Amino acid sequence: QVQLVESGGGLVQAGGSLRLSCTASGLTFSNYAMGWFRQAPGKERGFVAAISRSGGSTYYADSVKGRFTISRDNAKNTVFLQMNSLKPEDTAEYYCAADRSYTNTYYNKLVQSYDYWGQGTQVTVSS
Repeated sequence: QVQLVESGGGLVQAGGSLRLSCTASGLTFSNYAMGWFRQAPGKERGFVAAISRSGGSTYYADSVKGRFTISRDNAKNTVFLQMNSLKPEDTAEYYCAADRSYTNTYYNKLVQSYDYWGQGTQVTVSS
């Protein structure tokens, strides 16, 4: 049984930082590209960042580029999202997801491409 468990969300003031973690079990983590998505109330789930299975390739939504950093530790089956200079508009439920990958450079920003999802962790940024 595949499980993705996010942690690290919380309440932070604008300009602050948070580090999200997502630990996977039940799959061969190094075979999966990983992504972070977010969903605010009344909005569709949207892409935030993705990382290839090797960690050598990363991709960001324009809205977070330069502020967020995605990384992974394949030895610990964990993907991270370091979020700096947070803004109130970053407030959302954040989800990690796993996408089966067959190359070391593959990553994807499409929600429908991902095979497994975590339960989410709430990030709230106050102004």
